Amino acid sequence: MDARTSRYHEVYARWQRDPEGFWAEAAHEIDWYEQPKRVFDAAAGVYGRWFVGGVCNTCFNAVDRHVLAGRGEQAAIIYDSSLAGTKRVISYARLQTETQVLAAILRDFGVAKGDRVILYMPMVPEAVIAMLACARIGAVHSVVFGGFAANELATRIDDAKPKLVLSASCGLEVGRVVKYKPLLDQAIALAAHTPDACIILQREQAAADLITGRDHDWKALRDHAVVYAKSVWDCVPVAATDPLYILYTSGTTGRPKGVVRDNGGHMVALKWSMGNFYGVAPGEVFWAASDVGWVVGHSYIVYAPLLHGCTTILYEGKPVGTPDAGAFWRVISEHRCCTMFTAPTAFRAIKKEDPQGKLLAPYDLSKFRTLFLAGERADPDTVIWAEKLLKVPVIDHWWQTETAWAIAGNPVGLGMLPAKHGSPTVAMPGYEVRILDDQRRELAPGTMGSIVLKLPLPPGCLPTLWQADERFRESYLAEFPGYYKTADAGFKDADGYLYVMGRTDDIINVAGHRLSTGGMEEVLASHKDVAECAVIGINDALKGEVPAGFIVLKAGVNRPPAEIEQECIGLVREKIGPVAAFKLAITVARLPKTRSGKILRGTMKKIADGEPWTMPATIDDPAILDEIGGAIKGKGVRL
Repeated sequence: MDARTSRYHEVYARWQRDPEGFWAEAAHEIDWYEQPKRVFDAAAGVYGRWFVGGVCNTCFNAVDRHVLAGRGEQAAIIYDSSLAGTKRVISYARLQTETQVLAAILRDFGVAKGDRVILYMPMVPEAVIAMLACARIGAVHSVVFGGFAANELATRIDDAKPKLVLSASCGLEVGRVVKYKPLLDQAIALAAHTPDACIILQREQAAADLITGRDHDWKALRDHAVVYAKSVWDCVPVAATDPLYILYTSGTTGRPKGVVRDNGGHMVALKWSMGNFYGVAPGEVFWAASDVGWVVGHSYIVYAPLLHGCTTILYEGKPVGTPDAGAFWRVISEHRCCTMFTAPTAFRAIKKEDPQGKLLAPYDLSKFRTLFLAGERADPDTVIWAEKLLKVPVIDHWWQTETAWAIAGNPVGLGMLPAKHGSPTVAMPGYEVRILDDQRRELAPGTMGSIVLKLPLPPGCLPTLWQADERFRESYLAEFPGYYKTADAGFKDADGYLYVMGRTDDIINVAGHRLSTGGMEEVLASHKDVAECAVIGINDALKGEVPAGFIVLKAGVNRPPAEIEQECIGLVREKIGPVAAFKLAITVARLPKTRSGKILRGTMKKIADGEPWTMPATIDDPAILDEIGGAIKGKGVRL
């Protein structure tokens, strides 16, 4: 790979010279009811808005236009469930019909443009159809990952105030069935806002009891609508700046942050990324092995592949255990997948179970040409292992829930640049990445600092938080005026390659899922015997990071610490959900703090990870750090 054969530098320079011209050209790939009056309006919104005055519909661009172009019989979705033992292929024509029917049902329930609909769904085709049906009628969908506990769902119901909730009777995990309906019922009971109705997809693995008057059987509604030919044939025109969806950031407590995605800019950016970044052509099979509850599922299971006219794989299964560590190879081979996108933790799990890659042997991966990794830092050992095993480029790239698509990566479609393990390579057009210190000064190459993005953010990125402009400013724009704060720390090297080294706030990555340690601390602190606590993320070879909670008991508590620790673990599982992977609670006599009372979480994490650390100058009592190290060792954590 040679930088001289890549078009990247030419394309990035073209964007720098004329950002509006660049994105105006990209917008030609989208069908508009009315062309935008302005490509970018700096006076609109919090920091400006893209494609102001444009009128469009995301469902039309993702589905209908491919049917009108004569590609209705092409597969749009390949549903492959190792957990249910089921496979289905849905053509673009069938997807259009199913989306029309569900859109008609939503309209019958009074859902109109701008109304919110919460989807609490497993990895089934109906989840994709529901997202598209909302987009078809201009409703705003908010997908909540099925692994979250009832109180987490309740906070999202209260924030989004949905007219309807679409859910399923259950989700499937390895060796168990997760019943969604009791969680939904509990969430609605906890929430202050009450949706008008719930539509429930009954799965054969565990049917749900329906509440008369509120709950409705999804299949019965669909069959009735089909018999009576009730369809919303026309997509509802919406403004480019109207919201398409709200996606709440994971692991928050209290009022969660609802990332807003618009219609116009989102389509333009995702369509551009499929060809220019991922190097995929319309008609090819693309697989993002994620979940529709996360941003990767929104962007690269559903919207980007369909906007581009690809076939997208919807996989309900795991990288290992369904049935073995060869599951990914089977899916790639069987469905003739050319490009896959997943989290590094998936490949760490495969590597752990099958380090020699023996399970790859029976499968034909001749169509497979690129593996993309994102969601957490891709450790070089795993990247090198995957490169040797698959004999294709393994591309680390970096982005966030807030951005919807790659901030930095190695652009396959423009011609790859030389790879550097540990780096997601370079900024994509639309993003000007800077490394700043706490005084907002730009740092020299090789110097660690806060990673920020110069405003305005490109199309596709969040314009604000749901009904919270001021919170958006405070959370992302206030600390570094003129820039968006990514809350990640890192540096650039002399060649301009970016290295993302970790979070600068209290968010940890557990198997690619962003979770708040502050949220877990709030749960632990609610235990009757806990006086104070701190949660840190400890490096884990499989999941990237796992949370560990340090608890200080109240004076006079005489119960065995191990008993209280187990209760705390159960409490986090109940309040935040199994997705937190919270399995380690450690009782300590005291927590290390500065003289001003700030808990030294960063130093605790270095101790737990076995990394070099220096005594903080502001520490109140240095002896406490030795106590923390001893407590960690006592739990069997290798330092």
